[in-house]
Amino acid sequence: MGGDKMALPQGTLDLLILRTLALEPQHGWAISERVQQLSSDVLQIPQGSLYPALHRLERGGSISCFGRERC
Repeated sequence: MGGDKMALPQGTLDLLILRTLALEPQHGWAISERVQQLSSDVLQIPQGSLYPALHRLERGGSISCFGRERC
C-alpha cells in the first residue's frame, strides 16, 4: 500500500494553502514543504497541483503575491 494515493475532497488543497499562509507569508515551494511537514509526510503536493491552485487563489482574490514584478 506504500504507493497508494488518496484523493482529497475538492477544495482541500486551497484550504491547506490558505491555512499555511495564515501562519506566515511563504513562497510556493515552502508551502508544499510545510504541508508535508505538518502532515508527517502523509500529504505531498505535486508542483502540477500547487502552482495552479496558487494562481486560482490569486485570481479569486484570496491571496496576493509580492516581492516580484509579475506573479
